Amino acid sequence: MRNEVPPEALPLTGAIFDCDGTLLDSIGAWFSLQDDLAAKAGSVLSAEEVSHLNALTLPQTAQFFHERFGLGASPQEVLDIIDETMYGHYENSVSARPGALGFVRGLHECGKKCSVASSTSPVLLRRALEVAGFTPYLDAIVSVDDVGASKRYPDVYDRARELMGTPQESTWVFEDSLYAVETLKKAGYRTVGVYDRDESGTLEELALADLVVEDFQSPALALFLR
Repeated sequence: MRNEVPPEALPLTGAIFDCDGTLLDSIGAWFSLQDDLAAKAGSVLSAEEVSHLNALTLPQTAQFFHERFGLGASPQEVLDIIDETMYGHYENSVSARPGALGFVRGLHECGKKCSVASSTSPVLLRRALEVAGFTPYLDAIVSVDDVGASKRYPDVYDRARELMGTPQESTWVFEDSLYAVETLKKAGYRTVGVYDRDESGTLEELALADLVVEDFQSPALALFLR
């Protein structure tokens, strides 16, 4: 855990969580899907392409594979493949990251508002959170598709916060992706970097956040449950 801040600096009335890689142990499935899509076109993704894909919405991802590799008769056909593959994963294999469900439930029981802001499409997102057991503790679930902008912009977080009805100064956002933390910091949000894997953001890179933890079992997070 990095970037410890004193307890008095941690007021929280609302928490916004990323889904894949933050609440759910599912980023591996997304990377595998991307590799499989590239393999279908007889190619291998470069590190730069992987980094680029990390910040795209699903329609943008489908368009990338169609235009870059000629995959599918249309971007919609690629999107259908993505949706079918990931729905199957969420339905049968999805699991919460260690301590994540207990932490979200704990915030809810303390009277804190909780929401999810994700780059995953609404249907996939809602099913994943339902299967993993988070839905009863969430006041809002928002996809970038709902706001028409990727996480390069703060719109999806703003919408989640508006639906919770919490002030920005006491709304904390939990993210595993460095680029998303960068967006949030520019927009004035308080942030917790939740490390998942180096491809999303190393511990050193996530030190940009106000607080960094390796998972939701970190003792530092107990400060939010008061």
